[in-house]
Amino acid sequence: MISALNRLVDHVERHLGEELDVGELAGELGTTEYHLRRMFSSLAGMPLSEYVRRRRMTVAAAEVVRGDADLLDIAVRHGYGSSEAFGRAFRAVHGAGPGDVRREGGPLRTQPQLRFRLTVEGSTPMDTRLVDRPAFRLAGHAARVPLIHRGVNPHIQRHIAALPQEEHARLKALGDSEPAGLLQVSDDVDPDGTEGSELTYLHGVALGRDTPVPDGLDVIEVAAGMWAVFRTDGPHPQTLQTTWAATATEWFPSNPWRLRSGPSIVAVLDRAADFTTATCELWLPVEPA
Repeated sequence: MISALNRLVDHVERHLGEELDVGELAGELGTTEYHLRRMFSSLAGMPLSEYVRRRRMTVAAAEVVRGDADLLDIAVRHGYGSSEAFGRAFRAVHGAGPGDVRREGGPLRTQPQLRFRLTVEGSTPMDTRLVDRPAFRLAGHAARVPLIHRGVNPHIQRHIAALPQEEHARLKALGDSEPAGLLQVSDDVDPDGTEGSELTYLHGVALGRDTPVPDGLDVIEVAAGMWAVFRTDGPHPQTLQTTWAATATEWFPSNPWRLRSGPSIVAVLDRAADFTTATCELWLPVEPA
């Protein structure tokens, strides 16, 4: 995975002025676009699209400052069809327009070329199991919410709090399949993991394919496949979010598995009354790398 990400960075550098075909490159690297984008964003701390934009504007800034070329020529060379579009992207990265930078020599915010390296980490073992599950359903109450990487997501909190207390008990009694109990489901997540992008959040339970779904519930159909299940125990949601990040930095680079498309699921096995601590299972859909 580390080698694949470095080859992706090299490919970006060679084709800064072109449309990036991540799917084709992922195929050449023996992985999938979905997994490559998710691993890049998790390890780099930014979406691939944002990194490409920052690198384009870093290289373009040097040409702007030198003043040898017309701004429209620079825009076209870096993949922009107009000086207006180029100017917007330039200002978003550097905080000033290309004309201002050409006159003043700055300000400039440089994005160095990334290089991924394997470091010795993971001294604390991750409590993991692999589960092969037939197709099943997730049923419950869904809402579109923005992605928030750290801390409690207030949009999800409001969604759950709006449900009557008896509805939680009804859902829990309805579940008849693994993962057990009330579930926190994230689906349709941006592969780049861009903070603020929308995802579908479902508060519900897992059902067998033949279990009837009561009226009024939203349903997510889940395909058969393998799942990596990570158990967490400690302050909530910090421990869960730390483990989620560690799957990208430690577990996937060390194991012959990759993410496949599908929902990620959190099963809360036990929790304090105020939910400040919890024991959870994080279910991630995987396939052989």
